[in-house]
Amino acid sequence: MAFGVIISVNILLAVSAVKTFPGLEVKNSYIASQTFDDRKAAQEALAWTVGAHHHDGTLTLSITDEAGEPVRVAKLDATVGRATNVAQDVTPEFRFDGNAYVAPVELGGGNWNIRMEAIAGDGTTFQQRVVLIKD
Repeated sequence: MAFGVIISVNILLAVSAVKTFPGLEVKNSYIASQTFDDRKAAQEALAWTVGAHHHDGTLTLSITDEAGEPVRVAKLDATVGRATNVAQDVTPEFRFDGNAYVAPVELGGGNWNIRMEAIAGDGTTFQQRVVLIKD
């Protein structure tokens, strides 16, 4: 009887773990790897630095160039969510305020990941996962 309970709980936990975080970043890692080096070099050539902070219901995503100047991108998409599940994921609408990208987002305390993709003026794709720890 006890052994059956242990097996049942293990199966339940394993299924729950796979449903909440499959661990996949891309659908097919082999295909993604074919252009990885070229995409990485193009992104590094931009020399952008990304930072994030959250205060009073506003999420600020700063993108700066090599000289520390704000970068205005052609397009910015981002998903903000917990590191371990997608239940609280949100896709904020960022606007450029002249210095950074801001969006109204309510975030609870803890570890948040911002998975962003920006398109530079020359068409170069810039992808980064930014970790935000909110007290």
